[in-house]
Amino acid sequence: MAKKILYNLSMSLNINESAVKRVNELRKEQGKQRLMLRVRVEGGGCSGFQYKLELTENTSKQDTIFADTVISDDISLGFLDGASISFERELAGSEFKITNPNAKSGCGCGSSFSV
Repeated sequence: MAKKILYNLSMSLNINESAVKRVNELRKEQGKQRLMLRVRVEGGGCSGFQYKLELTENTSKQDTIFADTVISDDISLGFLDGASISFERELAGSEFKITNPNAKSGCGCGSSFSV
């Protein structure tokens, strides 16, 4: 079940329990209790915008923290409103996955989208 975290009255970001669990596993493996997943949206990629995911302990004043697991900046949050972040384990590999209702189209790799 996804945790819905409101960061203001009109926008939300859903953090799935699988993402929280994976970040907690990585914290334990790396011995970094403040480790979080940073999610950014940048221009580029084959569809116009792309996700950039990074594990970090660093935050700034422009960041919002969700479920003590995911960090995103003010600019990226506008593109992520209503999105869900999960961690999926599949035969071909494991990855953090973003399901974004704002994306009108995407590319085959899943990391690029248009709005």
